[in-house]
This record gives sequence, C-alpha cells and structure tokens, in this order.
Amino acid sequence: MPINIYAVATPFVLVLIALEVFFCLKRDNGYYEFQDSVSSLGTAIINQCVNVLVAVLWYPVLGWLSEHGLFKVEANVWTGLALFLGVDFLFYWFHRFGHRTNIGWAAHMPHHSTEELNYAVGLRASVTQRFFSFFFYWPLAFIGFEAQWVIAMVAFHLVLQLIPHTRVVPKLPAWIESWMNTPSHHRVHHARNEIYLDKNYGGFLIIWDKLFGSYEDETEECSYGVTSPPNTWDPTFINFQVWREVIRDAWDAPSYFDKLRVWFMPTGWRPAGVPERKKGAGWKTVDGKEIKFQSVALPGSKPYLVVQVLLGFPIMLLVIHGQSPLSWWQKVIVSLVIWATATAWSAVLESKSWAVRLEVGRLLATAVVLSALGATQVLPMSGVVAGDVLAVASVLWALTLRRPAESTDRLPAVA
Repeated sequence: MPINIYAVATPFVLVLIALEVFFCLKRDNGYYEFQDSVSSLGTAIINQCVNVLVAVLWYPVLGWLSEHGLFKVEANVWTGLALFLGVDFLFYWFHRFGHRTNIGWAAHMPHHSTEELNYAVGLRASVTQRFFSFFFYWPLAFIGFEAQWVIAMVAFHLVLQLIPHTRVVPKLPAWIESWMNTPSHHRVHHARNEIYLDKNYGGFLIIWDKLFGSYEDETEECSYGVTSPPNTWDPTFINFQVWREVIRDAWDAPSYFDKLRVWFMPTGWRPAGVPERKKGAGWKTVDGKEIKFQSVALPGSKPYLVVQVLLGFPIMLLVIHGQSPLSWWQKVIVSLVIWATATAWSAVLESKSWAVRLEVGRLLATAVVLSALGATQVLPMSGVVAGDVLAVASVLWALTLRRPAESTDRLPAVA
C-alpha cells in the first residue's frame, strides 16, 4: 500500500489551522465561528478514517489496471510532474461532475455545507466523495502509472487544495491569478452568490476553468455555503442530506427509467410525478447583514469541546497512520467510535436531550476500545485513554447544569 499522505500532512495542517486561527483572533475579523469549526473538524476526522477504507478498496483495482495498462511508466521527476498534471486535469472534471449532477452533488455537498471559509472548512469533506473520485482517476493507472503513486498523488493534490481555503489572503498579483487556483478564485467557488454558482472547479490550476467556460472572477463580497443549508452540526445528516433526497426521488419516481436517470441528471432535477419536497429554511439577509446558522449549546461546553477535539486527532492517526498496529476490523471499530464522537459534539452544540448520555457513553467506549486494542502503547501522545476517562468526570458539568431547551436559530453573522 502507498504511504498515507494524510497521516504525514496532519501535523503541518494542524499548525496551519492554528496559525490562521491565531491571526483571525488577533485581527478579530470573525473568520472563525466556534460551532462551525467544531463541526468541520469532527467531519474531517470521520472523513480521514473512511479514506483509509477507500484506498484499500481501490488499490487492487488500480493495481490490476496498471499491470494490464498501455505502458510501464517509470517514476522520476518528469513523470511525477505529468502525473500531477493528469490528476489536476481529471480532478477538474470530477469536481465539475460533483456540482452538475445529482449523484455528484450528493457526494460533494458536505464540503460546501458550512457558511464559513477557512482552513478548518478545507478539511470538511464528504465520507463518500473520495470513493467516487477514483472513477475519474483510473485512466492514469491504465496509462501505466503504478497504483501506489496514483493514490499518493491524489492525496497530495487534495492536501495542496487546503491552501486556497482562506479569506485571509487577498488577491495575488495578476500573473499568479492568471494560472493558479488562488484563494480569490476558490472564494468564488465556495460562494452561493448568484453570479458565483458552479464556477471555478480547478484544483491547483485555474486554466481548466478558463478553457472550459466555468471561470468567474471575484468581483463582489462572497456569501458562503449552499442555497439549502442543512441547519445542523450533525455529521450524519450533513453527509447524507442530499443522498436521502435523491433516494426518495428515485423511490417515488413512477418510471423505472426515471428511477435510474435521476442520479445522473443535472443537480436539482426531479422526476415527473414525485411529491413536492419540503424545502429547508434557506438563508437570508436582514438590513444587509447575512444570517448564519447558530445553535444554543450546553452551558460551559466551549472549553470542554476544545479539549475533546484536540484528543480526537491522535485517535484519528491511530486509524490512518501507515504504521498503525491495528487490523482492518479494529480500525473499523475505532472509526465507529470516532463517528459517535463527532455526533456527540454536535449534540452538545445543539443541546440535544440525549447529548450528555451519548457523550458519557462514547467517552467510556473510547477508553475501553483503545485500552482493549493496546492503543495506549502507540498513540502519539501518552495517557490519552486516561485523559478520556478523566473527561467522563468533567462531562458532569452538563449533568449539574440546567439543560436549555433544544434550540437552533439563524442568528446575525459576526461582523
């Protein structure tokens, strides 16, 4: 199996996020919203665990294609550059597919579900997107690039795409903006302004958008997110919101042909004869100020969640790191615990009636599972299990405080 680029890059990514957070807090620019950031990082932890399974599933397929491919491509600097450009070109079409078809949007929408744009958002990826991406990248293996290099280059390409997910960097000099997918170009891509919808799909290069008619320059302030926001921090709902909608349409479609083609029709297309779908709350502005989703969290939960998020990343590395001693089924168990973890965080943020019960349960499950698997011997921070056990005591703050009624609202954005 190829080296896991995500595991290698994780420390650098976390440092980059920390630097941006520090800069934004010092400038008090409101570019980071606590609840959204916790949701993004929780979704990212889940996604990285799923990516390991995707690599395991696709590696033998790509290996077979490479073995029976057209050529045998030797690994050197020039073929590495060619592979990078090939990944970038195919990513453009995969990314465009992800916005222009129902099935593609179902897999890609979670990345756009946040109403912020920062480096934490850059990590907020769908659990289904990477699996579908290799339906576009397989020609590289068939040409003759080895499977391990294709998988590694795809991962490296995605890590690079974290860089333009920021509002801190202004427009760069014109000679750079002319060919590179800069933060300015990617802000347009993440915006839901009418003029910006379905624009700037490029990964590293913006030239593909200019060649194929999907380019738009940043000319007005961006409003980030989707036109039908999920209005929740729940990772399960965020990841499967569109999947559920399209599955319902396919189920309800009277025509067998429509049951099939609904998946590949343009985004938002619905078969004739299906019931009207209840629309979400949407988004709006009041007196020129954008309204963003926020929720009423459990009292005193902010410092608690900060500690838990920091504990979540070393547990994630136990799943995704190439030197992990866990078997595949043990990684699945830890991944399920991680999914429960992110779900519990969202419940705390939304003051769900079952939030405390789930949080205490998942803390105990984390401690038991990691201890049973001997994970304390290999985690990149000592005493993490003991820390999680102690955290069970700290969660009692929620038991001794009055839980506010479940409440979510769309509150004015921070200026």
